[in-house]
Amino acid sequence: MGENLTRKILADHLVSGELQPGAEISVRADQTLTQDATGTMAYLQFEALGIPRVRTKLSVSYIDHNMLQTGFENADDHRFLQTAAAKYGIYFSRPGNGICHQVHLERFSSPGDLLLGSDSHTPTSGGAGMLAIGAGGLDVAVAMGGGPYYLTTPKIVGVHLKGRLQPWVAAKDIIFELLRRLTVKGGVGKIFEYFGEGVASLSVPERSTITNMGAELGATTSIFPSDERTREYFRAQKREEMWRPTSADPDPEYDEVVEIDLDKLGPMVALPQSPDNVVPIEEVAGTKLAQVCIGSCTNSSYHDLSVSAAVLKGRKVSPDISMTVTPGSRQVFTMIARSGALADLIESGARILESACGPCIGMGQAPPSDAASLRTFNRNFPGRSGTADDKVYLASPEVAAVSALTGEITDPRKHGSPPPLETPEEFTIDDDLIIPPPENGDSLEVARGPNIKPLPLAEPLAQTIKAPVLIKLEDNVSTDHILPAGSKILPLRSNIPAISEYVFHYLDPEFPAKAKEAGASIIVGGSNYGQGSSREHAALAPMYLGVKAVLAKTYARMHHTNLVNFGILPLIFADEADYDRINVGDVLEMPDVRDAVRGGEVTVRNATQAYEFTARHNLSERQVEVLLEGGLLNHVKAHAG
Repeated sequence: MGENLTRKILADHLVSGELQPGAEISVRADQTLTQDATGTMAYLQFEALGIPRVRTKLSVSYIDHNMLQTGFENADDHRFLQTAAAKYGIYFSRPGNGICHQVHLERFSSPGDLLLGSDSHTPTSGGAGMLAIGAGGLDVAVAMGGGPYYLTTPKIVGVHLKGRLQPWVAAKDIIFELLRRLTVKGGVGKIFEYFGEGVASLSVPERSTITNMGAELGATTSIFPSDERTREYFRAQKREEMWRPTSADPDPEYDEVVEIDLDKLGPMVALPQSPDNVVPIEEVAGTKLAQVCIGSCTNSSYHDLSVSAAVLKGRKVSPDISMTVTPGSRQVFTMIARSGALADLIESGARILESACGPCIGMGQAPPSDAASLRTFNRNFPGRSGTADDKVYLASPEVAAVSALTGEITDPRKHGSPPPLETPEEFTIDDDLIIPPPENGDSLEVARGPNIKPLPLAEPLAQTIKAPVLIKLEDNVSTDHILPAGSKILPLRSNIPAISEYVFHYLDPEFPAKAKEAGASIIVGGSNYGQGSSREHAALAPMYLGVKAVLAKTYARMHHTNLVNFGILPLIFADEADYDRINVGDVLEMPDVRDAVRGGEVTVRNATQAYEFTARHNLSERQVEVLLEGGLLNHVKAHAG
C-alpha cells in the first residue's frame, strides 16, 4: 500500500523519533503564527531564549483578538508586538487586516509545509494542503528559535468523501457530521486526512472551514490534498508560484477510515453547549432566536459573506433579531464592498463588525440572558459568549442567514433555490497592512507598557507533593472554563499576576484566593480535561497560583503539553473509580514523586480518607526531564547552549 499525505509531510520535517503511532517525534516548523492574545507571552518567552532573530522560513504576528481598546492594555500590547516583530524578524499583520487564520490562508499558506501556530484553529491552512498544527505559545517560541516541536505520533484517519453536497448543504455540515459521529474526544491523538471524489467539489475556503473546526474533534490537525482547486485559489490570490501539488500515494494506508456520502447530508445544527451536540436541522427548526452572528475564523470568507448577503438581499432581518456580520479579512471586507454584498447586508439590518475574532472569543456582542443565539462559529462552550446562561447554537452561514429573516432556526431548503454565486477569478490584493521586518533589527528597542509583567517560571518538580484538592471537575472541561476569555480578561494576557485572579472564574470564583492561601494545590478533572483553545495561560496562571499537579481521567492534547511546559504534573487515574472517591478538600500526598515519575507510576495517598491509589502518566522521557527541571523554558535554556 502507498503512503498517506500526512506521513509524507511528517517524514519531510522529521528531526527525531520514528513515525510509529504513540511514539514521540520532533518536527521542524517552516512557519509560525501568533495572535495578540497569545503572542505577547510567546515573544516574552522568545526573548528569554536569548536568540537575536527567528530561524523559521516565515513567522507572522497577527492582531485580531484584543481589538476592544477600552483601556491602555491592548494598545500597549499591540505596540509591544509590532516592535518585537521588527526586532526579531517577524511579519506583522496590523489591527484591521483580519483574523489570523483567514489572512494566513489567503496570503501565506504553503502546500506541503508545516505551520505551528499559537492558536487552536491553526489547522485552517490545512485546507490548502499545509500541515498546520496548533500549540501553546512556548512551543511556538521554541520553534521560532529553530528548535523542534515535539508531539506524539498521531494515528492518521482517512476521511473518504463521496458524492457532492446538495443545495443549501454546506461544508460546515461535513464537519458537523464528523462531530456527531466521533464527539469532541474522538480526534484526540489523530490527524484527519480527506480524500476521495468528493474533495474536488470543495473550494479551498470550504475545505478550510472543515479543517478549522476539526480542532473541535480534539484532533492534532486536519488536511486536504493540494490539487487543481488549490491551484485555482492560489492563482486567484496572485501567488500561484507558491502552489505545488501534494497528495497521498495511490492506494494509501490509513489507521482508520471514515466514509461520508455528501449526497446524503442535510443541514445540521450544534445545540448548546458543545460543538458535538449535533442534530439534523429538522429537530430544532422553529427554535426562537434573539441573535444571529455570521463570521469567525470558521465562516468569514468571501464565499460565506456573499451567500449570506444574497439570501438577505432586498429583505429585512426579523425585528426580533440582532444580527452581526464579521468579514474575516480586509480582503473579504473590500471585496464585499465592491461587489455590492456589503450594501445588501447593511440594508437588511445586519450590523457590520470589524475584521477580528470579536464575538467568537467573547469580545463583544454577548447575547441577551436566557435567550438563544445562532452563530456560524466553532465553539459554543457555556459562558464563552460573555453571557453566563447563554444558549448558543452553531450552524452554517446559509442556515444563519435564512434564520435571521424568520427569527427562528429555519431549514434553508424551504427558502427556495439557493442564490447563484460565482467564485472570483481574482481576489483583491493589498498587503499594505502586513509590515515586513527590516533586514536587521539589532538597534531597535521593544516598547513595553506597564501591563507587561515579567515572565514567571516554574520551580523544579519537588521530591514530595502534599497539597489539598481545591476543585473537582466533570468531563470535557475546556480552557474557557479554566481561564475565560472575553473583553474583561483578555487584556490581561501579558500580566500573569492579574489574569491569575480569573482562574476558574465561572466555576469557583474563590479559587485564586483559596490557592494562594493553600500555597500548593491539586486539581482533579474528568475526561478530556482542557479541551478547546491552545491558551497556555490555562496552565501558566494555575502554576503561578501554586497548582502542582492535575489528576484527570484523560487530557486534551494541547493542554496536556502546556501543563508539562509549565511544570505542572499531569497524572491519569489508573482506575477511574478513584476519581469518584476523591472529595474537594482532601489532602493528597505523593511521596518521592520525582523518582516515581521516572518509573511511570505514582502512588497517591489520600491523607484525609487514609487510603492509597495509583496514578500513571503518558509522558515521554523528554517530558519527564522537562518536568523535573521546572518546565520547557528552563529545559531549553539548560540544554540548547
